[in-house]
Amino acid sequence: MSDNLEPDEVFLSLRGKVLGLDPEEVAIAASPRLPRVWAVLMETGYPGGVATLAALADGTTSLYLSSGGGMIGAGGQPQVAAATLRLLDVAEQYLDRLPATLDTALPAAGRVVLRALTYDGQQADEADEDDLGYGRHPLSPLFHAAHAVLTELRLIDESRQS
Repeated sequence: MSDNLEPDEVFLSLRGKVLGLDPEEVAIAASPRLPRVWAVLMETGYPGGVATLAALADGTTSLYLSSGGGMIGAGGQPQVAAATLRLLDVAEQYLDRLPATLDTALPAAGRVVLRALTYDGQQADEADEDDLGYGRHPLSPLFHAAHAVLTELRLIDESRQS
């Protein structure tokens, strides 16, 4: 994250809690629908910082901004919960394309890290945002499923402001 500003402590704390979470502690368990994946993080690097979308199998959905802002707990909204579940479904389908990793580095501007938190550990891959967005990367469907969640978050935010 050399070209981004230093992340806010609140951002680092919230992100760290998700990355270090034991799914059993929050009553998330493997299911027939989601046997391996219990959470997905999509982290996008921008010139001024990073945005982390966190989507958990219990419906918890949040957006953390490295500036300290974001949205927490939006998964209580039915449309967000549905988009989150679709994202987790896609992560299950594409999990074998994500290598196992212990790396939790934040992406640089123009880069995206797609992370699946599984019952066996973390799996992640980093790619160019444009390649993912324009369908030039094998993980583009996972990227687009995450953006569908972001769209629902944006719609909630817009409705609150009007």
